[in-house]
Amino acid sequence: MATLTITYDVFEGPEALGAADRELLAAARAALENSYSPYSNFRVGAAARLRGGAIARGWNTENAAYPMCLCAEPAALAAAANLQPGVPVTTMAITVKSPSQTVDSPASPCGSCRQQLTEHETRFGVDLRIILRGEAGPIYVFHSAKDLLPFGFASNLL
Repeated sequence: MATLTITYDVFEGPEALGAADRELLAAARAALENSYSPYSNFRVGAAARLRGGAIARGWNTENAAYPMCLCAEPAALAAAANLQPGVPVTTMAITVKSPSQTVDSPASPCGSCRQQLTEHETRFGVDLRIILRGEAGPIYVFHSAKDLLPFGFASNLL
């Protein structure tokens, strides 16, 4: 039998984070306003800090043909790649907003987004810290995207 242990930090609120992480979480929260989510009304905002400090934002964009939707996390990765090609994202903050309730716990990325985040780590050979928060409540900080998808599909299988 094998055991998998995932370590992450829990903070009670933004005031417990360092200034750089508070700034990134605020950028993710601001990105929520750009969400195009007329079908689910569930807004997702992401902000990606590149090595060197630049911040790129992304948000979810829905489509009437539902499988054609774009999640906030890959949108932020694409914005970062457009902003500074070849520069890795080192930290991403992700937050959500629901019209039907106050989301008071962190919302984790979907499986597809987890795969894309771990691929980014592999491509650049750097850990990608992930900061998760709902509208309120605790904040989870993972030290690597691979903590969210420990058995992701890897290029060495090809």
